[in-house]
Formats: sequence, structure tokens, C-alpha cells
Amino acid sequence: MLIEQTGLAQLLVLTPRFFRDERGFFTESYNKRAFDEAVGGSFDFVQDNHSRSTRGVLRGLHYQLPPRAQGKLVRVAAGEIFDVAVDLRRASATFGRWFGIVLSAEKGNQLWIPPGFAHGFLTLSDTADVLYKASDYYDPACERSVIWNDPDIAIAWNLTDEPILSGKDAEAPPLAAAEAFGDSEGR
Repeated sequence: MLIEQTGLAQLLVLTPRFFRDERGFFTESYNKRAFDEAVGGSFDFVQDNHSRSTRGVLRGLHYQLPPRAQGKLVRVAAGEIFDVAVDLRRASATFGRWFGIVLSAEKGNQLWIPPGFAHGFLTLSDTADVLYKASDYYDPACERSVIWNDPDIAIAWNLTDEPILSGKDAEAPPLAAAEAFGDSEGR
């Protein structure tokens, strides 16, 4: 497995090895021992999620606060997305900074988003199937969002048209008004 640092502490790009031949390919998309070694800790994934989106759909920026903070291991099974993580850990030297990468089924690359980050993505292909493992269960009482186009974060989405958003995502607060990790509310 190839492990790449992103410049944001603990946020990693992981690319499993692919064995290709005339029949197709084989890859081990997840191995707990290799993953734990890569991230320098142990995470137990308790929930697998699968979303399908059409071109131009933007989902996020989502996160959960403690006691249900989630780490996510994100990959694309079909299609291509621009995947983004934003550091929401107030004590971090990179608080409010973002990292983005194109994840695709063809590349097989994955993004490890540890607890303390918001996550979102823009669908670049006609459709994209996004799979992610979560280290804690979904809990609507702990769920939060940050607006996707917050000028203080300034994510370079490289949009040519307005994105397709859910009502919740369109109404999310800016980072300045959001609960973050390390706030008394964000534990």
C-alpha cells in the first residue's frame, strides 16, 4: 500500500496495490493490520456507507462531534469525485485548512479522514458510487455541517456550474459559526 502525507496532520491518501491482467484486476481494498500501521493507531469500523451521485452533486461538508465523532476511509467504486477534508480541530496548526484530491475507481486511491475533520465531495463523472467506512455510528444529534463555499476556507472546487445541493447542505453555517473540535460544545 502506498501512503501519502497530505500536509494536514493524520489525513492520509492510501493507494492499495492492484494486480492487473487480461481478466481485470484484484486488490485488497482494506486490511486492518496494514491500515492501523499506516495511520499509527487502531480504528474499528462499525458502519459501511454507500452513496451514488450524479455529475455536479456536491455533498458536504459533514462531520460528527463527540461522543460520536467519525473517522472515514473513503473510496470510489465507480466513477470519479473531488474529495475534500477540512481540519476542524481548534488546537491544530492547520485549523480551517482543507485538502482535496480526485478519487476514482480507476486509480483505486482512498482518503483517510480522521475524527476532527469535515468531509465533502463533488461528483465529476456522470455517476459515482462512493463507499466509506466509518469509525462510529451515524448519530443525528452529533451531526454538523459547514457550508461548502465558505470564503474563509476557500475550497477550490473548480466548478463550471452551480452544484446540486441538498437543502441541509445549502443552509449549513460558515466555519466561524460552526461548532468545532475543541470548543466546549465540540468537546
